[in-house]
Amino acid sequence: MTLQRRVFFAALAAAASFGASAAAAQENGTVVVRGGWLFDGVRDARVRNPGLVVRGGVIIKIAAPTEADLAGAQVVEVADGETILPGFIDVHGHYSMSLVGRRRDEVGLYSVVFLANGVTTTFPAGEFQPEEMIALRDRVERGEQPGPRIFSSGPYYGTARAGWRQDLTADSIRKDIDYWVSRGMKSIKAKGPSATHLPVIIERAHFHGITVSGHLESGRNNSVNPRDAILMGIDRIDHFMGGDAMPPTRSAYESVVLEDVNSPEMKAIYKMFIDYRVFYNTTLSTYGHVANPDEVFDYWFDEPSLLTPYVRQIEALNPNLLRPYSEQFRFIYVKKQAEIKAFYDAGGGPWITLATDAPSNGLRFSGFNAHREVHALVRSGIPPAGALKIATINGARALGVSDKLGSIEPKKFADLFVVVGDPLTDIRATRNVRVVMRGGHVYDAKALLESVKGKLGPASAEEAVAKGWAAPAGS
Repeated sequence: MTLQRRVFFAALAAAASFGASAAAAQENGTVVVRGGWLFDGVRDARVRNPGLVVRGGVIIKIAAPTEADLAGAQVVEVADGETILPGFIDVHGHYSMSLVGRRRDEVGLYSVVFLANGVTTTFPAGEFQPEEMIALRDRVERGEQPGPRIFSSGPYYGTARAGWRQDLTADSIRKDIDYWVSRGMKSIKAKGPSATHLPVIIERAHFHGITVSGHLESGRNNSVNPRDAILMGIDRIDHFMGGDAMPPTRSAYESVVLEDVNSPEMKAIYKMFIDYRVFYNTTLSTYGHVANPDEVFDYWFDEPSLLTPYVRQIEALNPNLLRPYSEQFRFIYVKKQAEIKAFYDAGGGPWITLATDAPSNGLRFSGFNAHREVHALVRSGIPPAGALKIATINGARALGVSDKLGSIEPKKFADLFVVVGDPLTDIRATRNVRVVMRGGHVYDAKALLESVKGKLGPASAEEAVAKGWAAPAGS
C-alpha cells in the first residue's frame, strides 16, 4: 500500500471516533453536526448551532436533526466552548517549497497539512510542476489521500515561468492557455507579464470563463502597474495595489515602504479596486514570515517536525538554505498593516482575500500561515468577523464559486472546521483545529498532522536528485 493511501485510511480511522463508524456513515451518506457555536460566514455574529445535516457532501439543512436524519448517520458532537467555521479558502496557497536547494511543488503530502488546518480550498498561484499538481489534484478528488479542493493554476504566465520569452506571440499564448484549460486549469497566475502579453492572457482566460490573478510591478521596464491591469480587466491583484503612488521610476517594493496610505493617490487606487470589483491578495503575513517581527509568527505546533530527517539534517548543516531576515520586508509588513486597514475602512472589505504566499523553506508551512494571515489582519485593525469573511466567502467570490463554497448555508458543499474557542473574541482560536470536514468527509485534525510527521520532502540525497529537489553532484 502506498504512503498516500496509508495516510488516507488512517484519517478515515480517526474519523470513526466522532460517532457512527466511518464506513456506515459513508454508506448512509449523512453526517449530522450537533452542539457548539456557528459562524456561518454570512452574518457577523457567532450563534448557537441549531444543527447541520449533511448528505452526499452537501449541507441539506441547518436545523435540529430529526430521528430520520440521525438514523445511520455519522454524528459529530461539538462542545459548548467550540465554534464551527466555514473552510478557509487560500487564493494564493503555494504547494512549492525550497527545502534542500531547488524550489519545486511538494506533491506528496503537503495537501494533508492544508486540510489539517481547516484550509479546504486552495489556488496554488503558479505551479512549477503542473502535470504533477494535476495528478495530486486527481488523487485528492478520487479520495486516495486527504486534501483541500485544488483549483489548478497551471504554469506561471510571465517571466516567472522557465522558458518564457518576451517575443511570444498572442496566438502561442492563447494556444497554451487552451491546453491548460483542457487539463483543468481553473484560474491563471500572471507573474512578470509584459504590457503586451497581459491583455492577451486576460482575454483568453475570460474566453474560457476563468479568472486571472497578477503579481505585477510598477510599470518600469515594460512591466504592468496594477492600475493598468485593472483597466485591462484583471480579476485579482497580488501584493501591491499600484496606482500613482507606485511610479515607474522605482520598484514596487520600494514604493510600498514609502507610501502614505492616506494620500490622495492611495485613496484613488482604493476606489478603483472597489469600482472595478477587483480582489486584493495583500499576502500580509508573507512579509512578516521573513522579518518575523511579532507573535503572529510564533509556533503553536512544531512545524519543522513534519520534514523528513534528511531535510532537517541538510538544513541544520546549511543554514543559508533558510530564508534570511529581511529589513525591507519588516518595513513592508508594518506599512501593509496600515494599508489594508485604510482599504478596509474605505469600503474594500468585500474585495480582500486570504492569500498566504510565502513558499515554505521548512520553517513554517502554508496551512498554518492561513491562521497567521487572519491574525495579522486582525492586528491591523480589521474586526475578527471581517477577517473570517476574508478567509472564507471572499475567497469563494474571488474564484467565482460562492454559490457552492465559502459559507455554511443549505445547498453548499459541506466544507467546514471546528475549533476550540471563540475566534470572534480571540482570532487565535482558529489555530485550535479539532475537526475538519471537506465535502462531508470528517477528519481528526491532529491525526492528519501526526500521519505526515517526518514525511514532507525528500527522504534521501538520491530521492532529492531523482525528484528535482536538488541538482546532481558536480552539475
